[in-house]
Amino acid sequence: MAVRAEHDRVVLARLLGRDPVLHAYQLGDLDDFFWPYTSWFRRGEQVVLLYHGADRPTLLAFAAPANTAAMSVLLARVAPVLPAKLYAHLSPGLTDALAGTFRTDAGGRHHRMALTDPARLAGVATAGVVLGSADLPALRELYARAYPDNWFDERMLGTGQYLGVREGGELVAVAGVHVFSPAYEVAALGNVTTHPRWRGRGLGAAVVAALCVRLRDRVTHVTLNVKADNAAAVRLYERVGFTRSADYDEWTLSAR
Repeated sequence: MAVRAEHDRVVLARLLGRDPVLHAYQLGDLDDFFWPYTSWFRRGEQVVLLYHGADRPTLLAFAAPANTAAMSVLLARVAPVLPAKLYAHLSPGLTDALAGTFRTDAGGRHHRMALTDPARLAGVATAGVVLGSADLPALRELYARAYPDNWFDERMLGTGQYLGVREGGELVAVAGVHVFSPAYEVAALGNVTTHPRWRGRGLGAAVVAALCVRLRDRVTHVTLNVKADNAAAVRLYERVGFTRSADYDEWTLSAR
């Protein structure tokens, strides 16, 4: 079975839409907002995405356990045409397919979580106001202090899906999105943080819950990624109704 570059969004949406939680980020990247920064490779029913919109390209390859072997074949065949340096988000068991072409440096296990029990949102006091371009300096300052290694695409403020909490005029908590696609009915939370001085007061749960309520009016599937060893964040997301749906590993790849 041949590997091909896929340029048909209808075909990609059909394939990825079979598991919209596992493939939420890829579905979101079908939107016009991200589409120009994407390259897609397909072999049969398996699809991988190379995203060019960050400082270093990122490869996304996710597969259910039953499809690990088929996805590994696709990755091995695509590997020779990938950039010499890139990041990769890979389902467990896929790294070996790239090991012959790249040196692999582990970035840690992550959970993909989905909002499966939205009734829990009613039990959380919500807080937060919509942030816009005028809030960008305060947002940058908060991230520099509380979340310096995050990936923040400033264009996402234009979605209207960034909420913040202020105390004394200072932005102290925020929840936003990495993906927001009403067209493909998916969203992925991202850039969630609370200023260190204000942690432990429930502000994180309050602003996340408020954002989830807002997102559920526009999309069917609300998802997120969280580091597996970030127990506090996992507890927060479970509190507002998220459950773990899959795992993946982050890698830094350098050509041999």
